[in-house]
Amino acid sequence: MADLVQEFNDYRQKMNDKLLADNNKIIKRIFNLDTNAYMEGALDVKTKELLGLVASAVLRCDDCIKYHLETCHKEGLSKEQVMEALGIATLVGGTIVIPHLRRAYEFWEALEEKAGSSNQ
Repeated sequence: MADLVQEFNDYRQKMNDKLLADNNKIIKRIFNLDTNAYMEGALDVKTKELLGLVASAVLRCDDCIKYHLETCHKEGLSKEQVMEALGIATLVGGTIVIPHLRRAYEFWEALEEKAGSSNQ
C-alpha cells in the first residue's frame, strides 16, 4: 500500500517538472503563491494544512487531498486530528465527499505504513 504514496509523489514530481520547464509565467506564479500561502504566518503550518485539506475535500480534488494528507503527516498531525478535519469536510461538502473520504483514509493508512517501514 505504501506504493500508493510513492506513485503519487513520482507522478506529481514528474508532471510539475514538465509544467515548470515550459516557463509559463502565470503557472510559475500560481505555484509560488501556493507555496507561500502554506508557510508559517499568523496561522501555523499545521492549521493551514488542515484548512487546505478540508477545502480540497469539499472541492473533491483527490490529488490535493493526498498532497495535504502527506504534509499533515510530515507535520506530525495525528490520525485523529486529520479524521476530525475530514469529518468537518464531509459535513460541509455533503455525502458526495464520502468517496473522497474513503480514498483519503486509504492514503493516510499508506502514509502510516510507509513511515512504519522506514522506522524499522
